[in-house]
Amino acid sequence: MGAIVSRKKFRCSFSKMLSWDFNSNYLNAINHCSWPVTPLSKISSMRFEMATKNEIETGQVLMLDRISFDEGKVFAGNREETKMSQYKAYRGDIVVSKINARKGAIGIVESDLPVGTTIHFRVLIPDSTQIDTKFLQLALRSPFCRNQFEIQTGGQGKGEISEERLKSINVPIPLLSVQQKIVAHWEAIKLKSLLADQSLVDLVAELDSHLVKRTKAFDQVTQSKVFLANYARTQQWDVKAGRAAAFISANPDFVRLGDYTEECSETVCPWEDSEKEWPVYGVNNKVGVFLSGKQKGKDFNAPYKKIKKDWFFHNPTRANVGSLGIVADVPVDAITSPEYQVWKLSGGFLPDFMALLIRTNYFLSLVAFNRVGGVKQRMYYSNLAEIRLPMIEDGIQEHYAKRREEILEDILVANQMIVQRKKEIEQMILGMRPMGVS
Repeated sequence: MGAIVSRKKFRCSFSKMLSWDFNSNYLNAINHCSWPVTPLSKISSMRFEMATKNEIETGQVLMLDRISFDEGKVFAGNREETKMSQYKAYRGDIVVSKINARKGAIGIVESDLPVGTTIHFRVLIPDSTQIDTKFLQLALRSPFCRNQFEIQTGGQGKGEISEERLKSINVPIPLLSVQQKIVAHWEAIKLKSLLADQSLVDLVAELDSHLVKRTKAFDQVTQSKVFLANYARTQQWDVKAGRAAAFISANPDFVRLGDYTEECSETVCPWEDSEKEWPVYGVNNKVGVFLSGKQKGKDFNAPYKKIKKDWFFHNPTRANVGSLGIVADVPVDAITSPEYQVWKLSGGFLPDFMALLIRTNYFLSLVAFNRVGGVKQRMYYSNLAEIRLPMIEDGIQEHYAKRREEILEDILVANQMIVQRKKEIEQMILGMRPMGVS
């Protein structure tokens, strides 16, 4: 049949009509695939094995935490109790979120222990004689299948896809050998990206070891239940303050971080330009500083802090778990939450070196006992300023800074290749691109 003209007007072969429904037939018209397609029910079965209360309580069955939208990775762990019945999923099973399958929440179980899932998920057992498990996950997360999930969940309460409709999802199914080639093509670029990321992790670990060696009594002060603290150097009577005082006493030649940094507290009032879209940045312990989104000025109700390249900021309540980061190239109007603590270097340390240093376990240990508060402890800029560090020679700083810059370039290239490879894979899944063509 002819090509689609618009969402309002398209052609669909009668023999390929799914039902007397506009959305279903529009979906069928836009999904072009050169491979044979088959319903999910023909290439997989559903697992309905229940986990017992004892298995859950004794940790024999892990509890599903979430399935990431971006990677389709299954996160699971131990949980003390649950009120909902749990279906078991074993290593190699595919878990599909009935609510968020259309967003990519489809993952393969990788743990050796079974994972418990609620009624809001379905567990698939791929038929290995017909389909490769990793290929099935790629296919289900591709636009070809996600378009179907989008249509099939429309107008159903919370948007959960029913079991019957899940079974009816059509999946491209080339020869097994072709499926395996497609998977290998994807896995190769993923490995390249993982190696680039691991290089940065290794560099941080190397710096961590260097800092520990430069520090006297580091393990005793940061981990031991028994340590000596100089009363004159103790600002308050608690364990954290005692550790901070003991650290200073053991390393009297270390410098105060606040002597080489400045707090940045300049704010803007976004609502003064109500229609302008302001780039708002956040920080977490995974990627550091990131663009969280854009927001119109009229939607702000408080002044926000300005940020600039090579400045730093952290979440005061989560700094101890690594929610700190350096600001990369950002627009001139970049801003962040007024709750975050923003600061910059004034000398002594190179920005790229400090960007590595704040990611080390060494630095996070210092953060842990320089926080203030009771149940919900915080690290404000004034607390950060009191952290003591060894003054690292310029040559060593430059060495680490240069290596960091090189690794970040490798990561950038790998991420760009991931985006390109993903497009190639989506075309290969549809049979629209020959194998081995990059």
